[in-house]
Amino acid sequence: MKCPYCGHNEDRVLDTREHKEGEVIRRRRECLKCKARFSTTETLSLSFPLVIKKDGRREPFSKEKILRGLQAACQKRPVSLSQMEAVVDRLSIWVINRGEKEVSARLLGQKLMRELRLLDDVAYVRFASVYRTFKDVQEFVETLEGENEELYDPSAQLLLKPELKTDFKEEDLDASPVERNRPADSISN
Repeated sequence: MKCPYCGHNEDRVLDTREHKEGEVIRRRRECLKCKARFSTTETLSLSFPLVIKKDGRREPFSKEKILRGLQAACQKRPVSLSQMEAVVDRLSIWVINRGEKEVSARLLGQKLMRELRLLDDVAYVRFASVYRTFKDVQEFVETLEGENEELYDPSAQLLLKPELKTDFKEEDLDASPVERNRPADSISN
């Protein structure tokens, strides 16, 4: 390592620390000639595949670009930066483990949508609405419902109409009318 102060090529390492689960190593060094101290950081250099966009263009895989997209989708949502970074890290590991030189943006988007669906429903819908192009609202709703079929739980749905009571008992019919706290008027809210 070349000293940033005098340019001498020899130094000694005074301290080594790992950051971010071993992804980054910080070293404190001292130049053997001028005794100046400086810090260096080392990261593993991984070769990510190229991303094939919808229009056929190819661009390098960018963790920063994916994080920006997640931040936009999770804006004003209870999702921490560390949760978003964990999603980006999982996606990066998945991409590297595939061992391919190219990966389609569509495949990356689907993987991110699965991760977001588990993280936050609103962020998932936001991301899906930007990531995919829809002709109209109906197509958007149908697509999201199709993707959520395996997660559909009818008991978790909000009821838009009040349920009608169908199991009347005879004593319910004879009960006195309910008293109102305010007078009945012809204007409704």
